[in-house]
Amino acid sequence: MGSDSASKPVTQLLARWSAGDHSAMESLLPLVYQELRGLARRCLSQERDGHTLQPTALVHEAYLRLVDQSPSTIESRTQFFGIAARLMRQILVDHARLRQAAKRGGGNVTISLEDSADISPQRDLNLVALDDALNELARLDERQARIVELRFFAGLSIEETSRVLAISPVTVTRNWTNARLWLQRELSRGSEL
Repeated sequence: MGSDSASKPVTQLLARWSAGDHSAMESLLPLVYQELRGLARRCLSQERDGHTLQPTALVHEAYLRLVDQSPSTIESRTQFFGIAARLMRQILVDHARLRQAAKRGGGNVTISLEDSADISPQRDLNLVALDDALNELARLDERQARIVELRFFAGLSIEETSRVLAISPVTVTRNWTNARLWLQRELSRGSEL
């Protein structure tokens, strides 16, 4: 998620924003914009063909949601991108729910998980079903759900996820494996209904 020298100004601006300096977020955006666009492209590349949201729109919507929140303690660049990924996931799910409501169930929005999560190889999954399953997983094990979010939506490595959650890489790997298996079972169960 960037070199140490590139992370220092970002970390300083995040600290200022967390302390209540709202102008820091305006200074932050130009420094992280290209990485946020990459994150948005990654999220959207997993979507169905012809998705109406574009990376720029997804970045801008996530930025607006982030700015509208009260500043929280964000200690690192990696943690910032984890939060951005969560916001992008929420935006995509909201978008999918609206499409489904508009088409009364005929507009299933799918997401391919084969590349990053390996949850169900070579199978497209409904984004709303995935979100519902992740929400259920969060009720059972918040850390496992957070790991899926960071690894799948933010594209963080095991080591980056370890730093964001302040747990060992071995624990991340174990929880990542368990979460993928649990999600695969839940999503398979849902497709049988």
